[in-house]
Amino acid sequence: MWRLLILVCIQTAFLSGGQVLLKLALAQLPKFSWTWSYFRAVLTDWWLAACGLSFGAATVLWLYILKHFPFSQAYPLTALGYVFGMVAAILVFGESVPFSRWIGVVLIVAGCFFIMR
Repeated sequence: MWRLLILVCIQTAFLSGGQVLLKLALAQLPKFSWTWSYFRAVLTDWWLAACGLSFGAATVLWLYILKHFPFSQAYPLTALGYVFGMVAAILVFGESVPFSRWIGVVLIVAGCFFIMR
């Protein structure tokens, strides 16, 4: 069971990291337009490339998880991505998180605990 939890944590960290990289990429890209210069900026953006690599790594790891573990345990554990997202919102983007959202995080972690039992 611990192996599944560790693998899902790594997989959801890749997914959350990909979302953070996507937000960073979109923040510095120019306003959307149907021009070659816009698409050249998209295709040469390193943040966007790192985002794709992160999503790709998460997908490969998810394929492994689905192959070797029960879906009824693995899939609900991906909710830990919300926890990683909340931490990233604080550490990377400097957002303040209200108490009600922390209650949600506690409930997600408690739910994952029961799924692992």
